[in-house]
Amino acid sequence: MTRVAVVGHVEWVEFLPVPRFPHRGEVIHAHDGFVKAGGGGSVAAVMLAELGAEVDFFCALGDDASGHAALAQLQQRGVRVHAAWRAEPTRRALTLLEPGGERTIITLGERLEPLGADELDWERLDDTESVYFTAGDSGALAHARRSEILVASPRARNVLETNTVDAIVFSESDPDEREWAEHAAPHARLLVATEGDRGGRWWGASEGRWAAVPLPGPPRDAYGCGDSFAAAFTLGLGRGGTIADAAALGAQAGAVALTRVGVP
Repeated sequence: MTRVAVVGHVEWVEFLPVPRFPHRGEVIHAHDGFVKAGGGGSVAAVMLAELGAEVDFFCALGDDASGHAALAQLQQRGVRVHAAWRAEPTRRALTLLEPGGERTIITLGERLEPLGADELDWERLDDTESVYFTAGDSGALAHARRSEILVASPRARNVLETNTVDAIVFSESDPDEREWAEHAAPHARLLVATEGDRGGRWWGASEGRWAAVPLPGPPRDAYGCGDSFAAAFTLGLGRGGTIADAAALGAQAGAVALTRVGVP
């Protein structure tokens, strides 16, 4: 079993399926709402566990009902969670799900991030094949660098300038992610851009493209597709595969995520 770690953030997310995006001032009815541990770190950790990896997830949680509920849910999904508890509340989010899969996200509260100074079992990173990093300070990123392979989300932002990462995975259609990735590009050996139904491309130490994977069902929810791709890409590299192999595995995970509600 491949050992993979995630260093990142958690959000306690309420998903509300709606018939369409509401107009300003309108009242509409949602149906079958539910809550899940979300955020890039949670999505990646659970997807990795589903793909058969042994997963360590380093994060920070508010010492509140949402934080403890998120911890229990992640553990139930097979993730070994290393949580630093904070007095601040766990960040929450509201996600509106439209028919056809589009999602709109509203976040509430500050994103809680693991810190290198947190007394967590960072030593476990010495024996991981690869790490996916979504949030944390420079100390947390330095811990993540203890792994042979380090993949990052551009949403980690300026901290990516403190250590060289092996790859930054981002969505070409997201202006913020594209801008942050370009800013951190000098500190990455590889840039990996997903392009939705056109597949995607990578460049830097090498160049190439991958093709999109046919969806195994109708599109239902775009939430977490990018982090699902990045998680599987990180796992593929950790298993010793080529960049093309890792991208193909990522494309499969992203396609599956798009057919689920409240991934994973």
